[in-house]
Amino acid sequence: MLPQGLKKTITDNPKKLANLIDLVNLPSTLREFVGQSRISRLGCFMHVWSYIKTNNLQDPNNKNVVNCDKNLRSILMNKPQVELVELPALIKLHFPKEPK
Repeated sequence: MLPQGLKKTITDNPKKLANLIDLVNLPSTLREFVGQSRISRLGCFMHVWSYIKTNNLQDPNNKNVVNCDKNLRSILMNKPQVELVELPALIKLHFPKEPK
């Protein structure tokens, strides 16, 4: 079941959903991190989140902050720490823009 706001977004603009789930060719840095040559933006975000949880990279004092290791820094603009709200935008930078 989807939240009401997301349902409205999808019905008003189905292209937004397509941008999240369409498979795209990844640049080399992201390809090495994910281990796949093609993945959706949503799939990539889920892979990064799984990596963060598996390696206990969330700051124990502030769960809204991720302490980046060497592998994560390679895809997140070499930042030592990233707030969770920044993650989608930083991942989106690796995906090509769709022509209008």
